[in-house]
Amino acid sequence: MNYEIVEINEKIVIGISKETTNKDGQAVNAIGELWKKFMGKGIYNAIKGKKNDKTIGLYTDYQGDFTSPYSFVACCEVNSNSDKEKNLEELNTNNTVGESIISKVILAGKYAKFVIVGGQKEVGDFWFKFWQMDFDRTYISDFEEYQCNTFDTKKQEIHIYIGIK
Repeated sequence: MNYEIVEINEKIVIGISKETTNKDGQAVNAIGELWKKFMGKGIYNAIKGKKNDKTIGLYTDYQGDFTSPYSFVACCEVNSNSDKEKNLEELNTNNTVGESIISKVILAGKYAKFVIVGGQKEVGDFWFKFWQMDFDRTYISDFEEYQCNTFDTKKQEIHIYIGIK
């Protein structure tokens, strides 16, 4: 799999989170359900001050390596801390979706960047192949950035960033 090493700036994101694990395929179902809630319950559309139209799938709060529990956050990037604070207050005060809206920071730093085209199946295939590779990972923040370049969800361009040391 081809990749490049990139330095990214800090990103402030807002979305909904769920703790999961890769054990017995649990993450596949948990992540799929979280995306359905994020997009289907109007959370994405309710977030103001988005930096762009991209959506982000953030893997964070690792309790070890990729075999241990972690949190997945379906989210999008916002422009500033003030946008974050306004969104959190408004979305959690007027919460009609039954989900707690949270904010996370994707730390600035060095990442291995992969680019794939496809949908949920291709993302799953990517991770299965990636876990066979030898990377010196940080296990702080990894994320998928969906470029929203097509309405065909099976032909999305997806940039996958893996935090590395």
